[in-house]
Amino acid sequence: MNIPAKFAERSLLLTFRSPLRALGVAKFGFVQILKQNRRFRVSFPKKMEAVMGSELGVVRPATDAHAEEAIEAIKAGKVIAVPTDTLYGFACDACSSEAVNRIYEIKGRKHTSPLAICVGDVLDIQRFAVTDHLPDGLLGSLLPGPVTVVLRRGELSIIEKSLNPGLDSIGVRVPDCDFIRVIAHGSETALALTSANLSGQPSSVCIKDFENLWEHCAYVYDGGVLPSGRAGSTVVDLSRLGKYKILRPGSAMEETVAILERHSLMPEAAAA
Repeated sequence: MNIPAKFAERSLLLTFRSPLRALGVAKFGFVQILKQNRRFRVSFPKKMEAVMGSELGVVRPATDAHAEEAIEAIKAGKVIAVPTDTLYGFACDACSSEAVNRIYEIKGRKHTSPLAICVGDVLDIQRFAVTDHLPDGLLGSLLPGPVTVVLRRGELSIIEKSLNPGLDSIGVRVPDCDFIRVIAHGSETALALTSANLSGQPSSVCIKDFENLWEHCAYVYDGGVLPSGRAGSTVVDLSRLGKYKILRPGSAMEETVAILERHSLMPEAAAA
């Protein structure tokens, strides 16, 4: 069915203006989150090309209208490509060893290189890692944002032991990006998350950067060109009481260090 352009444009605008109501967000607890967390802001691209009445193929706009589809793909053990607040990433269910192995295959990545996880909100981190040694308010000051915090898994972590075997720590992200956080909440699990590129190749700031890998994904969600450059997230080890260690400077090192020291954490001394 051919839809006049002005009606297609109006339909797309309504999609952007509508809240996450189409997802049934009440069941994800997003109404409460939006009230409590002012940093959870809309970050979808300002301009999106509407493709009406044509075959979309694997590429979809990274909008709330397509989030339910992404959630179902994650639950089915598929790999999807998504924008974050830093780079494009491959994501899957972190508790599915088959899906995690698929990400390693797509990237040509060695299994000795660990994957981070992504959760929907700061409060979810305690389900997957030990946080009770951290100063009050620290995680909420760092996240959501372009930071990966490395924490001990602990015995109560619900992450599968097959993810990063042999390691007692896990990198955790809460990106400042609505789309991936909605997917994490709706999937009711943690997402295994890594950059969308071949291992050793430059990271991706737009979907064209990894076009050769689209065929390996259930869906590729287009959030436009990401503005943060290719530095990726700042990675900081917070597994030791009162200490921090920057493992990768990333795109937010100065801000991260300022927050850590404001909470009285000290840099970990370098090994002799």
